[in-house]
Amino acid sequence: MASVNPFDLSDSEEEAERRPNETVDTERSPSDGAPGPPPGNLFSPPADAEPPTLLLSSNRTSPSGEGISARVSVDVIAAQLLRDQYILTALEFHTELLEAGRELPRLRDYFSNPGNFERQSGTPPAKDQVLGPGGPLNRAGSISTLDSLDFARYSDDGNRESDERVAESEVASQERKNFKSSPEIQEPIRQLEKRALNFLVNEYLLKNEYKLSSITFSDENDDQDFELWDDVGLNIPKPPDLLHLYRNCGTPLPSPRDTVDVSVGVNFGDLPGNCIPQDPPKKPDLLQQQQTEVVQELEYQISLLNNEKQSLAEQIKKLQRFVLLKLSPAFLQALLSFCRMCSDSRLGAEVSRIADSEESVMLMLGRCLPHIVPNVLLAKREELIPLILCTACLHPEPKERDQLLHILFNLIKRPDDEQRQMILTGCVAFARHVGPTRVEAELLPQCWEQINHKYPERRLLVAEACGALAPYLPKEIRSSLVLSMLQQMLAEDKADMVREAVVKSLGIIMGYIDDPDKYSQGFELMLLSLGDPSERVVSAVHQVFIPAFAAWTTELGTLHTTLIPSLLARIEKLLMQGEHGLDEHKLHVFLSALQSLIPPLFAVVLQNAPFTSRAKLDGDTPAIEVTRFPRPASPLQDVATIIGSREMLSALLLLYDHQLELEGTTGWDSLLWVVNQLLPQLIDIVSRINVTSSTCVHEFSRFFWRFCRTFGKIFTNTKVKPQFQEILRLSEENVDASAGNDILTKATVPIYATGVLTCYNQEEDRKLLVGFLEDVMTTLSLSHAPLDSLKASFVELGANPVYHELLLTVLWYGVVHTSALVRCTAARMFELLVKGVNETLVAQRVVPALITLSSDPEISVRISTIPAFGTIMETVTQKELLERVKMQLASFLEDPQYQDQHSLHMEIIRTFGRVGPNAEPRFRDEFVLPHLHKLALANNSQAVESKRIDIATQLFEAYSALSCCFISEEVMVNHFLPGLRCLRADMEQLSPEHEVILSSMIKECEIKVENRGMADAQGSMSIASSLVGEDAKTKFLSKMGQLTTSGAMLANVFQRKK
Repeated sequence: MASVNPFDLSDSEEEAERRPNETVDTERSPSDGAPGPPPGNLFSPPADAEPPTLLLSSNRTSPSGEGISARVSVDVIAAQLLRDQYILTALEFHTELLEAGRELPRLRDYFSNPGNFERQSGTPPAKDQVLGPGGPLNRAGSISTLDSLDFARYSDDGNRESDERVAESEVASQERKNFKSSPEIQEPIRQLEKRALNFLVNEYLLKNEYKLSSITFSDENDDQDFELWDDVGLNIPKPPDLLHLYRNCGTPLPSPRDTVDVSVGVNFGDLPGNCIPQDPPKKPDLLQQQQTEVVQELEYQISLLNNEKQSLAEQIKKLQRFVLLKLSPAFLQALLSFCRMCSDSRLGAEVSRIADSEESVMLMLGRCLPHIVPNVLLAKREELIPLILCTACLHPEPKERDQLLHILFNLIKRPDDEQRQMILTGCVAFARHVGPTRVEAELLPQCWEQINHKYPERRLLVAEACGALAPYLPKEIRSSLVLSMLQQMLAEDKADMVREAVVKSLGIIMGYIDDPDKYSQGFELMLLSLGDPSERVVSAVHQVFIPAFAAWTTELGTLHTTLIPSLLARIEKLLMQGEHGLDEHKLHVFLSALQSLIPPLFAVVLQNAPFTSRAKLDGDTPAIEVTRFPRPASPLQDVATIIGSREMLSALLLLYDHQLELEGTTGWDSLLWVVNQLLPQLIDIVSRINVTSSTCVHEFSRFFWRFCRTFGKIFTNTKVKPQFQEILRLSEENVDASAGNDILTKATVPIYATGVLTCYNQEEDRKLLVGFLEDVMTTLSLSHAPLDSLKASFVELGANPVYHELLLTVLWYGVVHTSALVRCTAARMFELLVKGVNETLVAQRVVPALITLSSDPEISVRISTIPAFGTIMETVTQKELLERVKMQLASFLEDPQYQDQHSLHMEIIRTFGRVGPNAEPRFRDEFVLPHLHKLALANNSQAVESKRIDIATQLFEAYSALSCCFISEEVMVNHFLPGLRCLRADMEQLSPEHEVILSSMIKECEIKVENRGMADAQGSMSIASSLVGEDAKTKFLSKMGQLTTSGAMLANVFQRKK
């Protein structure tokens, strides 16, 4: 099939020859009866005819002699477009038919066949070669289906088809001679021929799954690189594969037809008299000005003629001198031949022919630039960009313009940021100059050719060009082909920086799109890009794509009616599906998108308010406080940018606060939707998330904080807080889980405390937060409810040092509370606060409060302080503070009144196992391990078996954690090994499986100690590294994984072994 150039428009010249039998009735002029076009195809008029029209309504001569109205079918239109090579129009026609649900088989088959779009390569014709309709052409731009483009055809050095030549005496002529000769008289194969055939054979083996043969073949020809055709050594493009050569049997491939640009003009003399525009009567001043201009023009012509007169006079003098010399012209020519000049080469011909007009300058640049570019250093090639663009804009030949733009996009192999910006600046300037039609026909094909380029910098250039050219493209192309191309790159490109640029360009496309049917495609693109694994891509989505998409939906009126409800529905569906495990990543994706829509939503509320028409810009408008809005992620999320200016936003905010405070929300539909639909739905979603998930709590907390700060303090106090307070009625009845009223144990508490009550940091706001936390702590404690919601609040607030003093105030309220239950809760909350508070506050506020609680009359309160003391030992470095804590823990262990306190011993062992690996080594060796030894020894004589099981459970987990620490030899012999032996004694009666593990641990430790005694002492050792045998290590770790999953499971094991 012959290749065509769909970007060059020409009439079909062969159609009349292919269909000689088809005729149509000719139209006759009612005036002269002249015959119409000759018989042939209705859509193939002669060269001097007017351009064909596709849909006609004219009087035709029917067989019956009556005039009828003819309407051409869509299939005939498609055939005509393809026949006359209107490929772009045919592609748009095909797209519109697909969107209308009317697929046309002719167009489907044409655009799905890659053969219709293959470029042909070959040697350019000689100077004296006449090109017929099927003559060879250099490469020209084409429109193709994206899956059929040959992107690797052209090198970075420009159009190789016009630069490189085959050494005909060495290769081409010999190949033709050998092909026609018989096998008996063939000459021996030459080295270059052998390398070329080797390359094609290896290519054939790989394509047909003969991989082992290909590997063997490559090994036998190890002097050749089969990945690169240029390694063969021939300065010609890669030929077709073996199968293609075999099928053609040496027949030369057809070349694309040459094309000619034509234009049609109108001679006003041919128009009727009343169609010729008549000049209006001229005023005297205008007439005088025109006369002056005529005089100036004539004077200029006179000066030119005088100059020409002088030049001719000088030539006459020269000729007269030669005449006087009486030298023959042949002698003069022979004499001048001694001047060394060269005009028989390409460059010599260009030098000897000086351009004498603007058009000839453009033609000269078009001829010379392809030869200049390859010889310029890569680092300096951007200096050629203005020259290339200017020539491409003004050159009259489409083929040369296409070649120049191809050079522009291939100018630099891997352009850096600055070079890409320069190329893009040039592309935009080109687009402004030539208009949408030429941008579509000439620039877009260059982008398509490089969409799958092997270098990411080149694909990045394509992605950025799509966004930069968006304002200058036809709207139909912008919302169809360009959008589809960017969608393909977003889904398939593996380079983060390319996908980032794609997302930004998609945002620009969304800013110029005007087809409401593309909303669903835009929504899916937003979700796809938000789920991208690259942080830089997701950041670009929030900075560019979502604001642009939100602006478009605002114009459509669907931001708060469709877009935001769609995201909320997906969050609710996610919560329903995640009863057994929430997908926190998807929740983050949806919630972050919702958070980025807060500024445009607030802008919609302002722009659709009852007072919007009263907003006036004057000099008295106060400036907006810097802290009035959260810091936007990009300028596109700045409410002032969305509204139009900071002055207009300031004026609207004054009216907004006044309306909320004094006039109410009657008739304010957008705000009523936020208050009556959005807020209740969000609060319901909050109550259903897992309060123990710190990630979910943090995400929703940040969302509500931004929401309240954006909508303002009056809105937060009058609309948001009342809805939360209505469901968070603080009383003991509210946490009656049996009645289903357990809202205080849900995530609503921490999100309200950290997302709503912390929005504003004035004194009354802090008092409200302190009072809320105190009430929650009291209510949960007195009702024996889980403390997860209170812990989540402390964790979220404790991450910010600003709230440490406030949280200590709340805890001191619990320390001095009259109820022992509240005091126990306060003691346990100190454990969460210690890790984030600086050591000064720990010494001044935390430790005194804990020591106060450690002497509480209630033993449960004293036991509750042990985890907090352990956390202090794990995190604090001040020796005096550590000694105070150590003394308090020692009093718990050594005071006779605690000797039989089973709960206290359990808490201490659990705390030692948690903080021991991270505590100071001296504290671990001198305090933790000796006391664990004592507790293990005491447990051997425990009479109550249930208590013995509990202590053994905790001791096993504590020793498991401490076994990975470095322990000195002395402590190992005096405390660690004796403690393990005591624990093994319990295990012999309770669980033989555990006894086996402990025996293995003890044996390996003893061997290690003996070996260290014989060798040089190293000072410390690790129990985990002492398990020298792989079998013992594997057995130990597998058993540990089975038996230390939880204390409850281990206790059940003990119960079964009784």
